[in-house]
Amino acid sequence: MSTVILTGLPVPGSPLTDELRSLGFDVRPAAGPEGTAAVLAGVPADQRVAVVDSAFVGHVHALRLALTDPRFDACAVTGAFAVQPGARAALDKAAALPAEGAGPYADRLAAAVEAAGTPVQRPELGTLVAAVPATDAERAAADAAVAAVDDEAVRLRTAVKSRDGFFTTFFISPYSRYIARWCARRGLTPNQVTTASLITALIAAACAATGERGGYIAAGVLLLVSFVLDCTDGQLARYSLQYSTMGAWLDATFDRAKEYSFYAGLALGAARDGDDVWALALGAMILMTCRHVVDFAFNEANHDATANTSPTAALSDKLDSVGWTVWVRRMIILPIGERWAMIAVLTAATTPRIVFYALLTGCAFGALYTTAGRVLRSLTRKAVRTDRAAQALADLADSGPVASLVARAAAVPARSLHLPFAVLGAAALIGAAWYEPFGSVTVLGAAALYAVLAGAAVAAPLKGPLDWLLPPLFRAAEYVTVLALAVKADVPGALPAAFGLVAAVAYHHYDTVYRIRGGSGAPPRWLVWTIGGHEGRVLLTAALASVLATRATDFPVALTALAVFVALVVLVESIRFWVSSGAPAVHDEGEPA
Repeated sequence: MSTVILTGLPVPGSPLTDELRSLGFDVRPAAGPEGTAAVLAGVPADQRVAVVDSAFVGHVHALRLALTDPRFDACAVTGAFAVQPGARAALDKAAALPAEGAGPYADRLAAAVEAAGTPVQRPELGTLVAAVPATDAERAAADAAVAAVDDEAVRLRTAVKSRDGFFTTFFISPYSRYIARWCARRGLTPNQVTTASLITALIAAACAATGERGGYIAAGVLLLVSFVLDCTDGQLARYSLQYSTMGAWLDATFDRAKEYSFYAGLALGAARDGDDVWALALGAMILMTCRHVVDFAFNEANHDATANTSPTAALSDKLDSVGWTVWVRRMIILPIGERWAMIAVLTAATTPRIVFYALLTGCAFGALYTTAGRVLRSLTRKAVRTDRAAQALADLADSGPVASLVARAAAVPARSLHLPFAVLGAAALIGAAWYEPFGSVTVLGAAALYAVLAGAAVAAPLKGPLDWLLPPLFRAAEYVTVLALAVKADVPGALPAAFGLVAAVAYHHYDTVYRIRGGSGAPPRWLVWTIGGHEGRVLLTAALASVLATRATDFPVALTALAVFVALVVLVESIRFWVSSGAPAVHDEGEPA
């Protein structure tokens, strides 16, 4: 139960008490500001507690934003202040001080708590009203302002992401927000909607796996339904402020699980028709994952950098001020809405091979466009990167025991050599894997060289202008090597097994990203070392290929065993973390991937 303490008796005729109870609060009046501490002492320390001025006038949604958002330990609007147990001690200290000063008492408590070192979130209200009028005239004006704004319309509008893709904005959100409200009124949670979206996508993948035209049509329709539900879960979370750590984990992982499962379904369906597109499916997954790692690494390297400006960024900001260019630039990178719409339509109307050709072409163009722009920004800006950014890049690099030992033993290289070492190692590895026959010792030697150069590349803090390219380079080197070796093996089951291995490793990399985003740091070192790190897995895969050079039919079994091992270790630790009390409530409000 949550409790609201009113700083006095409500104004006669005010709906404030009923509004607070509708939000799930037990309302307890105090004799006045000076009596708040006594009432507060009777509220259990493990409850959310709020202090609201008895003369408060405003929209219910303004109170909801201030008093019920679970993401913040302390949150306030004019006349209303709420804390969760993490900030309760700070509130108790503030309430124990003499109730002196001007302005609403709730505002003074919020200021005192913030001055003591506890951050206080103050949500942007826009047209919503939150006020504590001092006179009858001011109260009448505040009541008129409340009546002039449709609280529910604002709530529906703000349930939609402030920054989204063209397809999502104009073809999904106009009605999905109403689905979100329907779900909220029936007590459904975002996690339930997220799970429904996953199940729908898996059914879509199963339909695609039939290899029949009717199955492909059903798959396309169901994929779009899954995307509508995917938009609805986030809108439901924002509409009803139902954020949770479990929801963060589900939201962070299910999008990729849905999309990559659909790739597998298309590959299975094509195989039923005698067309082997597993290499294209794996290539599409590799491209998407590397593209996302580029996004994550660039953002982590620059989000807290100082002097973080460049002519390229200024030009981008100028283009964003011209309405039509914003939509064009969002569409050409093929974000999730446009991408899923394209996949759904092409699945229903064409063949899996055409779907993958279009997907690889569109995503490659989008990846080149965004990466080129970020490289230009990095070369022209005078950013000074922080130790936190360097640590985030090191964590995203996913260095295992071999690279870590090399990094410790190596003389610290000049910052300008980080990227050349990584490029040289990746090029040698990929080149050997593609051009040497299956099982060649040369590939194993190239993998060893890659491990050494990867260790040298991370021997010093990653603060160079282009050091954010190292994590995606390492991802590309590892994934493409697995793809190349599976192709070279040329035996049934090798490419599906490689798809499974890359999917398991990719989950680990996405899990790392969302932990860092939430401020919880990377997965524990023991986990990274247990699954080998990127260089260890490359060495092991190359060694397996060499050992099985004369028994290539056993290579799929070896890849499958490795995939199962990685998946089990990573999933067990990931689930343990995301259901723990220390997991962050990460919800993506930025541009969709």
